[in-house]
Amino acid sequence: MSIKWTGSGPELLLRVDRNRPEPLREQLEGALRESIRAGRLAAGERLPSSRALARDLGVSRGLVTECYAQLQAEGYLVTRGGSATRVAAAARPPVDAQSPPAALAGPTAPVGIDFRPGVPDLSSFPRERWSRALRRACRDVPSDLLGYGDPYGDPMLRDVLAAYLRRVRGAAADAAHTVVCAGYAQGLQLVLRALAGEGVRVVAVENPGDPDHRVAAATAGLDIVAVPVDEHGVDTGALAATGARAVLLTPAHQSPTGVVLAPGRRQALIAWAVARDATIVEDDYDAEFRYDREPVGALQGLAPDRVVLLGSVSKSLAPALRLGWILCPPRLSAGVARQKRLADRGSPVLDQFALADLVRSGHYDRHLRHMRTRYAVRRAALVDALGRYAPEVEVRGLAAGFHAVAQLPPGTDERAVVEAARRRSVALYGISGYLLDPPERRASPARLVLGFGNLTPDAISDGIAAVADLLRGG
Repeated sequence: MSIKWTGSGPELLLRVDRNRPEPLREQLEGALRESIRAGRLAAGERLPSSRALARDLGVSRGLVTECYAQLQAEGYLVTRGGSATRVAAAARPPVDAQSPPAALAGPTAPVGIDFRPGVPDLSSFPRERWSRALRRACRDVPSDLLGYGDPYGDPMLRDVLAAYLRRVRGAAADAAHTVVCAGYAQGLQLVLRALAGEGVRVVAVENPGDPDHRVAAATAGLDIVAVPVDEHGVDTGALAATGARAVLLTPAHQSPTGVVLAPGRRQALIAWAVARDATIVEDDYDAEFRYDREPVGALQGLAPDRVVLLGSVSKSLAPALRLGWILCPPRLSAGVARQKRLADRGSPVLDQFALADLVRSGHYDRHLRHMRTRYAVRRAALVDALGRYAPEVEVRGLAAGFHAVAQLPPGTDERAVVEAARRRSVALYGISGYLLDPPERRASPARLVLGFGNLTPDAISDGIAAVADLLRGG
């Protein structure tokens, strides 16, 4: 799709060389032809006016006019009275140049209903509130803060976040040791690099667990050991038997099983960290959305000198904002901030001001309350649909967040269910993708991780009905 440029006219990078033997008009015609053939200028795209292009190239306007006329005669350009000169619709690059790479192409079968976990309700992003907060940020931010800022993040946002996390997550939050980052993924990378700089070489991950944890640890050059997860959370006894000096956890709502780390395990985990001089990295990805009981406080509140708490607005607002935070133990904060400075010189200041405004004004809390109600309705729709269409399926992990785990009947082929559902335009996701080793994947009971955050209740019901026979093992 060509971009409909507005304003006085788009700029165009073309070069003519007066030292070359070819006439300037011939050079200009050749450069424009090549730009169109290569796809730099798409069909329907507007070219600069002859006057503007002549000024930019330092040539006569008549030369540009003659060039445009020649390319129009050849079918590359079209000109209508009172309108700009544009690339002709028929002047397209070869098919191969327009086709996306295979790695970026979508699935062969279209997906009508997608139970992808980890995706919030994107339609509920508070656009009006966010736009007002951004307008206030543009109006009020001091000019001196529009340069390269503090790698820790804007002090006002850090103060607001620290107060919020103390109030809502029970965290021992100190603004001085809080680093603002570009979402959870960057936060994890910064922490792992800082840990590697402290001499950490082995990091433990949950199994099953978030695949991003494994990828991030490997990217930071750390060795990975898998620690099993049971109905009480990560197995702290198995963790103690490893040589790890760091562990990546999702204690409030384990990803993907949904279990909560039991109180005894929490104490054992902290004792392990103290004895081992180790660091616990707590991924607090969706703990604000709980339904059947009071929220579980952050593990960081029990041992702020041993726990790094990672959070973001990706689940509470939208992933596209790319805003998150890192509550660091005092010994680690400078190293994390150093990594942040090297990574990108700091997160966008205007977005930080807007988020601070949203939280401080109370609109963020109100939005979360609204979303809990919406997700609770969708959660109930999933339970109801499974009970109605596939009562043989056991559902777990529903206490928080917006995904559940469906235990399929014994003997069910998880991969076959996923592939058959895709042919029916329903995207399902097996838990085998969260397991570390292929042998474990083959031996693991068939389970599905069903995300319901970005689906309406009707879509949830329709999707489960469409694949009910597959879920029942039929």
